[in-house]
Amino acid sequence: MYICIGTSNYRNTYTMKRLNTLWMVLMIFSAALIAQENNKNNYTFLLTGASFASPNNGWFEAGCELAGATPINRAIGGEAIANTANRMAEEKLYSRKELEDIDALVIMQVHDRDVFDEGQLKPKYTDYQVPFDRSNYAAAFDYVIKRYLTECYNLKFDSTSVYFNTRAGKPAVVVLCTDWHDGRVTYNTSVRKLAEKWGFPVVEFDKYIGFSKNAVHPVTGEQVSRLFTGDKQEIAGETFGWHPENGKDKYIQRRMGAIFADTMRKIFPIR
Repeated sequence: MYICIGTSNYRNTYTMKRLNTLWMVLMIFSAALIAQENNKNNYTFLLTGASFASPNNGWFEAGCELAGATPINRAIGGEAIANTANRMAEEKLYSRKELEDIDALVIMQVHDRDVFDEGQLKPKYTDYQVPFDRSNYAAAFDYVIKRYLTECYNLKFDSTSVYFNTRAGKPAVVVLCTDWHDGRVTYNTSVRKLAEKWGFPVVEFDKYIGFSKNAVHPVTGEQVSRLFTGDKQEIAGETFGWHPENGKDKYIQRRMGAIFADTMRKIFPIR
């Protein structure tokens, strides 16, 4: 009698231990799947730009990480929007697959030039003569925008595309950026006009960076931007910081990353 009871208790205990072990394995497996799903990037953003945007900075990559997006950084120091236009003309800015996959084209070509002037713009991107030089920044911006919108729309005619036979083709999202501070008035003002013309969102680094050209630092007596750079530039008779310190661990890069991520979260819903 006691043997039977002991055997029964032993079997029950053994069964419970096996069930508990199985339950723990299932819980760990489920947690791993959830973590894997949460870590998967929902979007892909492609950036074009020059020295303020190149990968050695870090803000774009940090911002994509915060926004849950995969970064494709095609910015090259020393380039201008004319180079971006020429790379598009040569079909070297992005591949056909990348055109299909990227959710936003982000432009940070922030030379202090007028990018809105409509005096020499053409109706279609194919009307422009390539390659571009740097004589007309507004025309090069116009080419890049019109070409990207056209290529996204034309995916509706591509039988290999997921957008084949859709009404609007691929929804084209273009995001413009200001300079990292408000010293470049000509560019910052004109890029906002360009964004308003097309209905594009703007990453307003200059507005949220945390200081303004309108007030110098109370200790140094210089533009606050000088504190975060190793070089300087003259704009309208004033001296500003030029290139912010590089690296994802640097203050300005992290702040820019946060500003960028906040803007992108407003554009793209959580999937």
